[in-house]
Amino acid sequence: MSILFLLIPLSIIVAITFLLIFIRACKSGQFSDMQTPAMRILQDVTIKNKTK
Repeated sequence: MSILFLLIPLSIIVAITFLLIFIRACKSGQFSDMQTPAMRILQDVTIKNKTK
């Protein structure tokens, strides 16, 4: 029973930490462009081999 007095506050601290990290990532623009990475795989890019 006494372990709950340690685990509950610890889990709340971890949850708040992850929430703050997520909010910081959103504010810095980490998730602002969701289309370009998905479309990049569809672009036809040819790589020219340089042979000597």
